[in-house]
Amino acid sequence: MNNAILMASGADIDIMVHGLISYNVFGQTCWITTTHVCLLILMIVLIGFFILANRKIKKASEVPDGFQNVIELIVEMLDNMVKGVMGANSVKFANYISTVFIFILMSNISGVLGLRPPTADYGVTFALGVMTFCLIQFNKFKYQHISGVLKGLCDPWPIWAPINIISDIAVPISLSLRLFANILSGTIIMALVYGLLGWIATFWPSVLHVYFDLFSGAIQTYVFCMLTMTYINQAIDSE
Repeated sequence: MNNAILMASGADIDIMVHGLISYNVFGQTCWITTTHVCLLILMIVLIGFFILANRKIKKASEVPDGFQNVIELIVEMLDNMVKGVMGANSVKFANYISTVFIFILMSNISGVLGLRPPTADYGVTFALGVMTFCLIQFNKFKYQHISGVLKGLCDPWPIWAPINIISDIAVPISLSLRLFANILSGTIIMALVYGLLGWIATFWPSVLHVYFDLFSGAIQTYVFCMLTMTYINQAIDSE
C-alpha cells in the first residue's frame, strides 16, 4: 500500500505508477505495477458480480427481488444505449460494448474507493483504443471488401489517401488520449487537494469526488463507447 495502490489522504500521497515486482522475460526486465494490482482487484470484483448475476438470472423469479431488478435494469439500459446508436447492428456488438462500458466505468470510478484508476494509466486506455481500432478495421474489410476500403481512402480524390490513412491511424490515439487525460487530470486534482490540505480535507472533498470520479468518469465512459459504436457503424454502413 506504500506504492500508491491506495491513494490514502496525506502529504505523502502519490499518483505515479510504481513497479512492485520485477521479472525477466527473454532478458528484458518487466514489472508488475500498481496498475496491474488495481486491475486485478477490479477484475475480481467484476467477475464475482457477474458470477452472482449469472446464478441469479438462471433462478430468476417472475416477481424479481432487489438484486434481480438491478441486473435487469443494467442489461436493459445497456441494450437500449447500443440499439439507439447502432440500430440493427446492435445485436452483433451489444455484448462487446456493454463489457467495455462496465469495465471503463468501474475503472473510472474506482478512485472513490481509494484505488488509483487503471484508466489513469495510458497503457490501459491505449489497449482499449487498439481493440476498437482492430474491430473497426475488421468490419471495414468484412463489409466493404478491399475495393470499398481503397475507394474510401481515395475519397474524394486519390491525393487525399495519405490524409485518410492518418485519420484512421489517429482513431485509437484520440480515443485513448481523451479517456486517459480526463481521468488522470481528475486523479491529480484530487491528489493535490488531499496532499496540500491534509487533515482539513476530511469530508467536503466528497463533492469533488462526485464530479471528478462519478460524473466525469461516467461521461468519459459514455463518450468512449459512443465513438466506438459510431466508428463501427461507419465501417459497416459505408453509405
